[in-house]
Amino acid sequence: MTDVFCQIASGEVSAAVVARTDNLIAFLDHRPVFKGHTLIAPIRHIDTLLDLPNTLMTPLLSLTQQVAGALVDALGAQGSFVAINNVVSQSVPHLHVHVVPRTKGDGLRGFFWPRTRYAAGEIEAYAKLIAEALNPD
Repeated sequence: MTDVFCQIASGEVSAAVVARTDNLIAFLDHRPVFKGHTLIAPIRHIDTLLDLPNTLMTPLLSLTQQVAGALVDALGAQGSFVAINNVVSQSVPHLHVHVVPRTKGDGLRGFFWPRTRYAAGEIEAYAKLIAEALNPD
């Protein structure tokens, strides 16, 4: 069974497509935060950002940048909110970037996440683990 984004990419499900390349599709979210809320997804199924091949990283970010600019030009937005969920809060199990038009005073509030603290020496240990994972050699 394919997810709805695969179905949109294949044309099985209709969507308000705003851009399409050989590898990516951008379409309006059917339940927008604000009108113009655009989703950008790879055409072939990719679960999360962690699964995205390097060859698609630049095209995905470039199209995201273009869409963000288009929301300003087309809708008079003052800026945008750009986000990717990975697994948690990912309502469709297919990588997608949210580009939401923003205007000062639009009422959208930031995220309210619980905060925690590192124990003594713990922050350095976490930094070392992450740095080693980024540079395994």
